Amino acid sequence: MANLKELRNRITSIGNTMKITSAMKMVSAAKLKKAQDAIVQMRPYASKLTEILQKASSTLESGENAYGESRDGNRTCLVVITSNRGLCGAFNSSIVKRAKAYMLDKDEEISIVAIGKKAADAFRDDSHLVERNPELWDNINFEAASSYAEKLMAAYLADEYDKVVLVYNSFRNAAVQEPTVEQMLPISIDTEGPHDSTEYLYEPSKTEILEDLIPTSLKTQFFASLLDANASEHGARMTAMHKATDNANDLRDDLKLEYNKARQAAITNEILEIVGGADALA
Repeated sequence: MANLKELRNRITSIGNTMKITSAMKMVSAAKLKKAQDAIVQMRPYASKLTEILQKASSTLESGENAYGESRDGNRTCLVVITSNRGLCGAFNSSIVKRAKAYMLDKDEEISIVAIGKKAADAFRDDSHLVERNPELWDNINFEAASSYAEKLMAAYLADEYDKVVLVYNSFRNAAVQEPTVEQMLPISIDTEGPHDSTEYLYEPSKTEILEDLIPTSLKTQFFASLLDANASEHGARMTAMHKATDNANDLRDDLKLEYNKARQAAITNEILEIVGGADALA
């Protein structure tokens, strides 16, 4: 009977776990819709802004674009973007692995900036970690992202880094999140694509326009990476909790079958004992 009691306790425990994972799945699904709408609405704006920047920057002379200067140094600021919480499958671990792979592949002097608690925890014993910022993940908005992007831009202009690289999960759909390595600084101009021969008139001037356009484009790029990662987190958690609920349901069914077999065997043994006792008395 002790075995039956243990099985009942396990079945009850798994049932309670299923309620939690199912609730977490529904919460993540609701948050995913909002996060997905945000990144879908941002992408056309960011894409068009980048296109305008590419066309205008392609005609700049050397030295006119401080954010586009290629430097000979190898000091890289690696911005690793994860979440503050777990229970989202391989969402965080895939980014940490991608960042470590970048560090091994590149012969660069790496300085790690951890956005999100999980990145900070993963690199807490690493001498390359120079800053952690889990607060930025708690409240993702353009003002906070813009302020932090300005900090990275200022560090680049102050010659603290020769390159700023973002590592984050790019959102594809609820089941697919793609670890992405994207260079933020210096701005890379696409010289291999089709050449645009259109001549533009700039008012007040091309230089003045780009002085506002380039920082805005960089802030938008950084904000878009946060939105991508945020949508990816909710998609990964929803998928993980869905699988956890299904696995718990399968395990509960197996335990119920085992419990019924054990209960049937116990009843059979009791009947045999009664029949045996009756035969002995006869």
